[in-house]
Amino acid sequence: MNRDWAKVLIAAFFEVMWVIGLKHAEDLWSWLGTVVAIVVSFYLMIMAGRNLPVGTVYAVFVGLGTAGTVFSEVVFFGEPLKLMKLCLILVLLVGVLGLKLVTEETKGGES
Repeated sequence: MNRDWAKVLIAAFFEVMWVIGLKHAEDLWSWLGTVVAIVVSFYLMIMAGRNLPVGTVYAVFVGLGTAGTVFSEVVFFGEPLKLMKLCLILVLLVGVLGLKLVTEETKGGES
């Protein structure tokens, strides 16, 4: 995996953080952390999109962020996990993995 795909993975992690922050932030510091997570997330996604196809970067970013958010809500906040939700998340992740596997990287992408 090259650095650009690592940027997408890290951006998706920060996406999960800011989505959780939007729901659970209650004070100045948690809102500040949410804003920082938004900035880091989008910055890394934009940087990855310079060397990878933007549509694929965005689809992977959103797919991983969605799966991560659902996982976090179940593990950390007691959200119920239904079998159908789990199946649909797995289908989403298979699609994201498929997009990554079929995406050709540019020569500049090996930074």
